Amino acid sequence: MNIGTAQPTKLEQAGIPHHLINILPLSETVSAGSYSTLVKKTISEIHTRFKTPLICGGAGLYYRALVKGIFLGSKTDNNIRKRLEEEYDIKGSKEMLSKLIKYDPDYAKSIHPNNKKRIVRALEILESTGNSPTKNFKSQKQTEVPKLNLYTVYLNWDRSILKDRIAQRTNHMLNNGWIEEVKQIIEKYPNQTLHPLDSIGYREILSYLKGELTLDTLEKTIIIKTRQFAKRQIQWFKNENIDLTIDMNHFNINDIDDILINIRKNI
Repeated sequence: MNIGTAQPTKLEQAGIPHHLINILPLSETVSAGSYSTLVKKTISEIHTRFKTPLICGGAGLYYRALVKGIFLGSKTDNNIRKRLEEEYDIKGSKEMLSKLIKYDPDYAKSIHPNNKKRIVRALEILESTGNSPTKNFKSQKQTEVPKLNLYTVYLNWDRSILKDRIAQRTNHMLNNGWIEEVKQIIEKYPNQTLHPLDSIGYREILSYLKGELTLDTLEKTIIIKTRQFAKRQIQWFKNENIDLTIDMNHFNINDIDDILINIRKNI
């Protein structure tokens, strides 16, 4: 999934060691908790070489899992998940989201109506623990989390600039083989339900390949979905403890040195 996840290029990866890229088959799912474990293990390994790791990403839930840990009793029940996924496919997103709203309206507000993975996961948590996701997440503070000496930098973009960057990025990815990448994944994993393909862009490309979307509509739909996701992520990080927020609107993206100087003088 190199193109659709906008992975660093081989040239970029050759410039500085990268970690946790392409380490699992697409048929294997990764929870926020298992992700956190992988990251902490990698951090420890990097520290043994007396190096400082730079943790990059944008998914709020995974960031929180790393900083605060996962709620007590967090687990995955594949039987419950499989049943809920089948129920989702039969009843549709609207009915499944309504089910979640009944038990956890606050958490339901943070989920896009068509985000199958998160809706199913929320209902799985509800069934497997007996408590709503919101109640479980509030218990995160009770979890023993090894203290990481983190310094968190948030890159803030003006919405209009972010809007243009999302459009340019989507166009670039589609022109550089994103659709072909999805075709190859389907051929490699025939007749399998792959959770990674239920993410923004991949989901829409699958619809395009089924003849449900035109190429023009495909690009527009991905752009809209990505903007909506960006908006939710911006709201998420407003509730996190950020050490430094950099206003990217005052920098040319190519002036990396200026951005680094700005970070260094604030640490």
